[in-house]
Amino acid sequence: MELPPRPTLFDFHGVSMTKYFTDNWDDIQNFKARPDDIVIASYPKAGNTWVSYILDLLYFSHVSPERQDSVPLYERVPFLEMHMPGFPSGVEELNKLITIPRIIKSHLPVHFIPKSFWEQNSKIIYVARNAKDTAVSYFHFDRMNMVQPEPGDWNSFLQRFMEGKMVFGSWYEHVKGWWKEKINNSNILFLFYEDLIEDTEGEVHRLCSFLGLSAAAELVKKVTEKVHFDNMKKNNMVNGSVEEVFDLNISHFMRKGKVGDWKNHFTVQQNEQFDEDYEKKMKNTDVRFTTVL
Repeated sequence: MELPPRPTLFDFHGVSMTKYFTDNWDDIQNFKARPDDIVIASYPKAGNTWVSYILDLLYFSHVSPERQDSVPLYERVPFLEMHMPGFPSGVEELNKLITIPRIIKSHLPVHFIPKSFWEQNSKIIYVARNAKDTAVSYFHFDRMNMVQPEPGDWNSFLQRFMEGKMVFGSWYEHVKGWWKEKINNSNILFLFYEDLIEDTEGEVHRLCSFLGLSAAAELVKKVTEKVHFDNMKKNNMVNGSVEEVFDLNISHFMRKGKVGDWKNHFTVQQNEQFDEDYEKKMKNTDVRFTTVL
């Protein structure tokens, strides 16, 4: 299959986007949510695939084990706003999904989420990852994903990251927007990537309790084992190897899954500049991140 040229960023209602996430905007905004839908929202490269896989296993691994080896995760957990010529859109995929609950992936900032999710009181899990590791992961992702804008070199990419000139906009605004929303909304669970790394099993229990899911201890243990990074990296239904738009010769979709890899990329000067900018942008929020474990 011949891939289209890489897309360019443009301003969409104040957020940097590409056409692959805006061409279908009316259908996205008019999406009909259900009360039992579960949305996994995050900024790109913050652990969305990880949490999608955890939930898919919790709900369906014992119901239809064969799915695990034959259906790619992106079909089991459709990407709401994705719309690429030649592929079914996320909305189309979700409308024909017969599993209950529907587990839905999204990278939309909080004010772009279709209003029916709020009206139906659907549960939303927001996954957040520290800005430095997110920037590094996003850089490598854009290098290998042929339907993302050209990343340029690391230094110019990092500058753009700080300016919010990324697909789905500013990391700072994204995280702050969702954090603020969850303060008054008990249907939002805020998860940190770093906590998932440090205590996967504990966070799986937290997810179960938020979703009202009485998962047996045995299932939680099994899920925790399956979602270990090294096991996911080997799993072709999860690791991106069946995605036609990824060039895994450039970089793996599942690269390292570590906290603190930013130290291998940031120069001392970049780190100082980033910290100073971070303080300014995050001074009016109390959300706190771990950057080393």
